[in-house]
Amino acid sequence: MSSTALSNLADGVLKVGAPLLAVSMTRSPTLVSLAGAAATVPWLLLALHAGALADRLDRRRIMVVANVARAAVLSLAGLAALLGLLDLWVLLAAVLVAGIAEVFADVSAQSILPMTVPQNGLTRANGRVSTAQMIGNDFVGAPLAGLLVVTLPAAVFGAPALLYGAAGLLLLGMRGTYRMDAPRAQGRPLRRDIGEALRYLWSHRVLRGLAVTAGLLNLANAAYFAVFVLWAVGDGSRIGLEPGEYGLMTTAFAAGALPGSLLSGWAAGRFGEFRALVGCWLATSLLLIVPVVVPSPWTLYPTAVLWGVAGAAGNVLVISARQRLIPAELLGRVNSAYRLVGMGGMPLGAALGGVVAEFAGLGAVLVGATGVCLGGVGLVWRALSDQISRPLTSAPALSDISGSR
Repeated sequence: MSSTALSNLADGVLKVGAPLLAVSMTRSPTLVSLAGAAATVPWLLLALHAGALADRLDRRRIMVVANVARAAVLSLAGLAALLGLLDLWVLLAAVLVAGIAEVFADVSAQSILPMTVPQNGLTRANGRVSTAQMIGNDFVGAPLAGLLVVTLPAAVFGAPALLYGAAGLLLLGMRGTYRMDAPRAQGRPLRRDIGEALRYLWSHRVLRGLAVTAGLLNLANAAYFAVFVLWAVGDGSRIGLEPGEYGLMTTAFAAGALPGSLLSGWAAGRFGEFRALVGCWLATSLLLIVPVVVPSPWTLYPTAVLWGVAGAAGNVLVISARQRLIPAELLGRVNSAYRLVGMGGMPLGAALGGVVAEFAGLGAVLVGATGVCLGGVGLVWRALSDQISRPLTSAPALSDISGSR
């Protein structure tokens, strides 16, 4: 848990700090959006390979190596900033390499949790992990990034480097072996393992429906937030925030995410997991339009709180569902295949948001992204309508619905 908190604090500084640094270098929506694309394109290229390796190798060791790699590359970027050598392309390269390491770290982290927690405790455990992530990522990391961009830009890279290094050292203290006993994988091509995961995901009705919807939501949100910084920050923006005030937006998000993560189990028990999950996705989609219709800090911060509540609860529910539905020996691969579908569109969305904003304006991107999200929620509602429409008293748990395989 301590390692998770440190690495997510580093994530928060980098996630908010890199786009703010990019805005200080250019006001081009296309170029600014590349910071978001660089952070997410590794999911499109490497998610399947990361999952296959997570099912073959010790998952803890993968996480250690990934943290050390992130610490090394960000240290070099911080040094470049101190020497006055930092430009947009150096920034993008550092974010890209850090994103590559993040793919391997995150896939292994989600696969290692069921090895340490019983299945009936997964939702609670994921809620606690999500809470630690939100505290580090948004409560502390985001406002800290806004402060560092103004006072010491080099620390936007240097601080995460130290935190990732410390997280890797803490992981070395975990005892035991976190490797699946899969001798059948010896000598087998990696592409065969990947193919098995893709077939399993696509033949599983529930997982397939959730993955496609998650992909649409993430693509649209990537386009939205890739250019939202231009809508919100600077003298010429519609909201008129300072960089430090933009960091407070993600702190407001975290303020909602904390109760959202912890209450996800209650929501699943009260409404049924499908109802709770679809309700969370619908709420986050509708809230996207609020800063567009009423572009004011007085509406942005409360909206960010509600984003946090619904977004965090939905995230915990869908992660717990995957961990229960996927067999242990396939967890790393199928999880990564799901995340490829779910997150693979994010770099495309980020780049598309920048290009569309360049020609049609920021408002067109924000409204269009909201529409795509609502369409995605409608898609999953129809795909799982036979489960959602059941009475609340007989709503089945996700672990009871295996779908066709």
